[in-house]
Amino acid sequence: MSDLTFLLPDLGEGLQDAEIVSWYVAAGDRVVADQPLVSVETDKAVVDVPSPQSGRIARVFGAPGDRIDVGEPLVEFAADGAPVRDAGTVVGELPTDRAEPPAPASAATTLPAGMPAGRVPAAPAVRALARRLGVDLAALTPSGSRGEVTMDDVEAAADAAAPAAPPVRAGATPAAPETVEPAEPRRGRAEAALPHGYELLRGVRRAMSRNMALSGAQVVPATVIDEADLHAWAPHTDTTARLVRALVAGCAAAPALNAWLAADGESRQLHRIVDLGLAVEAPDGLFAPVIRDVGALTLGELREQVDELEAAVRARRLRPDELRGATITLSNFGMLAGRHAALVIVPPQVAILGAGRAAPRPVAVGDAIAVHRVLPLSLTFDHRAATGGEAATFLSAVIADLERAT
Repeated sequence: MSDLTFLLPDLGEGLQDAEIVSWYVAAGDRVVADQPLVSVETDKAVVDVPSPQSGRIARVFGAPGDRIDVGEPLVEFAADGAPVRDAGTVVGELPTDRAEPPAPASAATTLPAGMPAGRVPAAPAVRALARRLGVDLAALTPSGSRGEVTMDDVEAAADAAAPAAPPVRAGATPAAPETVEPAEPRRGRAEAALPHGYELLRGVRRAMSRNMALSGAQVVPATVIDEADLHAWAPHTDTTARLVRALVAGCAAAPALNAWLAADGESRQLHRIVDLGLAVEAPDGLFAPVIRDVGALTLGELREQVDELEAAVRARRLRPDELRGATITLSNFGMLAGRHAALVIVPPQVAILGAGRAAPRPVAVGDAIAVHRVLPLSLTFDHRAATGGEAATFLSAVIADLERAT
């Protein structure tokens, strides 16, 4: 492979390939270092891949919808004076020195920080929507706070471009609408081989399927359950932030749970710092963004971090580094439903703490019965990496921290 060929880099822990969403460049374009070349969707996020150098593009590999593996060719740069080869992804002749079309007079001219000149500022998801609706981003007036085109801009343009129904003359009978057969969607070879009614898993759900299969093949899970009495809590206490703090206390009491285990089960790495993977449910599937060194954060700072990551999940703007390196995971599934669960560990982690739905329940207080708010807890751990005693020690420390008033 030529030194001028840029290969798809590692975009995140455990991610082996990516799907091309859209190209920002074509054969013949000149680029500068760090300029976005292509938008790709990994198993967890939509990200822009920047150029590793300045130069002229000789060839791009793949078209939107294609999946390429990490380490495969992505872009080939032209040597000085070398002719440009068209890879066939763009139909027609491409001049080597194309002038950028002038921006519409009504378009905002201030670009967000880091946005290369000549490129319409818009998030990858907005670009994908514009392609689907047939909207030209360059013709829009950006309404975003930093001069970027938004989803609303694209949808408004699509609505405005929708053809109006032809007028009907007085006394005339409207013609029956013409029946148009929808075009058969293009199917790749993998999709064509699927049984009738099936569809390929993509993106986050594809990653979830892979991770669950990996867990089933590598982990020896065991689960212990218990409950924490939250009667001492003040009203409106932040449950998620308290759970995170309690999990840190559990890791301090039983360090074997805050660890990575090699796939063969013969070696492990204990972590002094807790980098927490927080399970977040989204329409696309399950995400687990990482909050770094949660033990160093206050309850207020934890809430800010959680809110920021949940917003990033909803907007699909998580960076690859925000999805890698978790040392232990928390799942607050009780926000939806359920009391206890046998949760799934994603290797190389060895533990996941789950919190069920807190509710008033009868508890023994001395010789009497009282009704307190109780939080169900489930700890699933890899029994290759930790003993039952270590797991119980961890859960006991979590409960002790949760039952504190503050």
